[in-house]
Formats: sequence, structure tokens, C-alpha cells
Amino acid sequence: MKTTLTSNQDISNIVDYDSKLILEEFVSKFALENSNIGVWDFNVINKTVNYSKEAKQILDLKNTDHNAETYNWQEKVHPDDLDNVIENLLNHLNYKTPNYISEHRILISNGSYKWIKDIGKVVKRDENGNHTRMIGTTIDISERKKQEAKLIEKNNIIKDQNTKLKNFALIVSHNLKSHTANFESLLSFHDETEDEDEKKDIINHLKTVNNSLSKTISNLNKIVNVSNSKNKSLQTINLNNIVKNTLELLAVKIISSNTIINNQIDSDLYLEFNLSYLESIIQNLLTNAIKYKHPERNPIINISSEKTNEHIIITFSDNGLGIDLDKFGDAIFGLYRTFHKNANSEGVGLYLIKSQIEAFNGTIDVTSTVNVGTTFNIKLPNKKV
Repeated sequence: MKTTLTSNQDISNIVDYDSKLILEEFVSKFALENSNIGVWDFNVINKTVNYSKEAKQILDLKNTDHNAETYNWQEKVHPDDLDNVIENLLNHLNYKTPNYISEHRILISNGSYKWIKDIGKVVKRDENGNHTRMIGTTIDISERKKQEAKLIEKNNIIKDQNTKLKNFALIVSHNLKSHTANFESLLSFHDETEDEDEKKDIINHLKTVNNSLSKTISNLNKIVNVSNSKNKSLQTINLNNIVKNTLELLAVKIISSNTIINNQIDSDLYLEFNLSYLESIIQNLLTNAIKYKHPERNPIINISSEKTNEHIIITFSDNGLGIDLDKFGDAIFGLYRTFHKNANSEGVGLYLIKSQIEAFNGTIDVTSTVNVGTTFNIKLPNKKV
């Protein structure tokens, strides 16, 4: 909703302008004090604005010398900037600020926008306090805005790199810890059983975990070696194959917890993503679903996918303990935030998942009901693989 321009005296959108700018002494002084690039003089009584030659060049106005032209200044201001311009102007007209100052974009004849800085001041009011004359300067700040945009972009790159480094450290500690736990469990089972067939079966599981560990280390090395470009760390991945590989890695946990997995991922679904990140995301979601199972029933995890023109959506749904979103909703993806009393809860997994997804312009949301279950929906850009 646009701000309505009202004050103790109305200002029309459309004003007349010409080139007959009379630079009186106090006008020149004001313009010079405010880095004179272009000067304007607004007569409120006859709704006429006189612009200097430089001001007309900046504003891309016709260079009229004698015949006045109309100029709808509000139509020239970028729609996203107009409310702020009007607010700044009203604050000055109503004595709230000593000057009118605004940085905003204006439309020029080629259809593009340029950035300007307007500085103005009421120099005359009538006996009722209504403003009758304003003067000011207009400065082209497009180049400065370009440099600011570049600086913001560089800062975002640095922030992104720092996030990647943090993610990498978390992946290393979290994923390798998962493999270590699997080795410890399998070796413990091996020591406890006297059945030779069971021992052979455990050895096969150990080989599977070892192969998975080797792949994880290899993929982590790839993260270290990729350049700063995200695109170079992208791979074309068959999602169903990654899910199957993860299920094999977690076979011991799945079997020992009597977990039922319903994998409904389309076997022909491919996506562009970072392989290590995707493996970490799937592993963490499955591990959490098993870890936070309901004590009165066996875990059931449903994994499904959907592909649209814009997105690839991956859904993980379980029948576990659930999360009280009214209590923890704002903090659910926070680092080191836990929501259950499990002794091995670290509050890293969901933070890591969200960071990895957002690193490649994806999103994740959660719906959950306590003692019913939890559903995570991951939405990734569809790069038309």
C-alpha cells in the first residue's frame, strides 16, 4: 500500500519545469554546501520546478529553454522506493527533519533506472507555516551503488565460504562418528555371538560399512579440492541410488530397531546437487527418525519424491515421538538445539541439514505432532536434469 502524500499543504505529483533557474545567493550557498551537481528550485504556489542544466542531465529531462514541460516525479521514482521518498519528504515538511534527504532510483528514457541522491530544504513558508518554496540538489550516485553492490556480493561470498567451512567440519565429525558407531556395534555383536554364520554376516556388514566410509572420505576430499564455484561441486545424482546406499549403510540400525522403510523415490529421478551434502542429509534424517522412535511402536519411515517444473521435492515422514513445534518451532534448525532427552542428542543434525540445503538454494520445512510423528519436506531447484 502506497503512502498518501499529505502535509499542511498539498504537493502535486505533476509540476512544470524549465531552465530559467535563478541562482540567488542563498540558493548557491545551499547547493555548494551539499556537493552541487544539479540544482532545483521548487515554487509551491505555481507548482513549478526550475532545474539547472546539470540537474536535467541527471534526471534525463528535456532541455527546454523557454517552453515549460510537465513532469510527474512520482511516476519516475522506482515503485519500491516511492514510499520511502514520500516519508522522507513529509518528515521534512512537517519539521521532523532539518532537510529532505533521499537516495532512490528514477526511470530514465531508455527504460532503465539510475540511482540519485536528493537533498532539499524548505526556504520559504507563508504566515500559516505552509511551505511555499524548496531548493535542493540532485546527485547521480549510480556508480557508488554499483560499488556497494559489489562489496555486498564479496561479503556474501566470504560468508558463504565460512558457512561451507563450518559445514565441512560438521560433516567430518558427524559422518565419521556415525561410521565409528557402526564399527563399534558390529564388532560388539561379533564378539558376543558364537554362531559362525552370524559372524560371517557381521563381517559382510563390516565390509559394507568400510566401503561406505571409504566413499565418505573420498567425497569429503572432493569438497576440499573443489574451487569456490558451487557449480563445479555439483554432480548429477540418481536420488533413489543414494537412498538405497544409505539404507545399506544403516542396515544394522534398521534391523536392530525393527524399522520399516518404505522407499517410494522415483528410480529415474536425477538431480543436480553436491553428493557429500546429499548423503549427509539423507543419513541424518533417517538416523534421527530411528533415534527418536516412539517407545510403544516400531518405527515406520516413508520416503517419497515429487518433481515439478521448478522444484524437486523430497519427503521424509515417520511415526516417532514428534516435536512440539509450538514450543520449539523457531529453534528447530538451530545449532546445538535438542528437543528430546536422548543421551546422544547433540543438536547438530538438523542445523547441518538446513545449512547444506540452503547452500544450493533449497529449502526445508517441518510439520510434526507430538506422539504422532514428523514430516520433513525438502525443496530443491529443478535444474532440468
